Amino acid sequence: MTDRLQRRAVLRLAALGAATQALGGHAEPGWPNKAVTLVVPFPAGGGTDAFARPFSAQFAKVTGKQLVIDNRGGAGGNLGATVAAKAAPDGYTFFMGAVHHSIAPAMYAKLDYDLEKDFVPLALMAVVPQVLVVNPKNLPGDYKAFLEAVRKNPGRYNFGSAGGGTSHHLAGELFKIQSKTFITHIPYRGAGPALQDLIAGNVDMLFDGLGSSAQHIKAGRVKA
Repeated sequence: MTDRLQRRAVLRLAALGAATQALGGHAEPGWPNKAVTLVVPFPAGGGTDAFARPFSAQFAKVTGKQLVIDNRGGAGGNLGATVAAKAAPDGYTFFMGAVHHSIAPAMYAKLDYDLEKDFVPLALMAVVPQVLVVNPKNLPGDYKAFLEAVRKNPGRYNFGSAGGGTSHHLAGELFKIQSKTFITHIPYRGAGPALQDLIAGNVDMLFDGLGSSAQHIKAGRVKA
């Protein structure tokens, strides 16, 4: 199956699943007959948003209706999840979840949504590897030189993340344990703002999904 046909199949599955769930198992004829909202729980420029944009364009081609992206960053992705969970269950609100949302119940004492009860999974959109990226001016050299600098200067360097409790944050904490180093965590409202500060040199490194970092790596703005 070609990539194009795969994308079309995913979209048709998502459309059918949303309509069926919204109407108690009885698909609405002619769905969608108006624009659909896609809640993205992080700001523009992050990994989740990077997949939402082409998904939106493909959705419009397949259904003939607009898929409006609603970026709701904050609280490690939990703000957007809450907004989507409380939307009318009419088949006109999608939610672009991420691994962060499977982690959240173990990280937060109380959430305003229940991942298992308030959402219905429709399709796996992407599996994205994580990458450690650095500002090349702050940390020049290869990985060996990077590790030596971090070990010799505990507390001097910092790492940004998409928010507390996200996979970006936990990857940084795991790195600290395994490398026996100390770097300061700086949480952001999403990977997009964290990447901008990394490029500007305001943070030294970022554990990020390759979906959002790839373009900046290719352009030489950050180093993997």
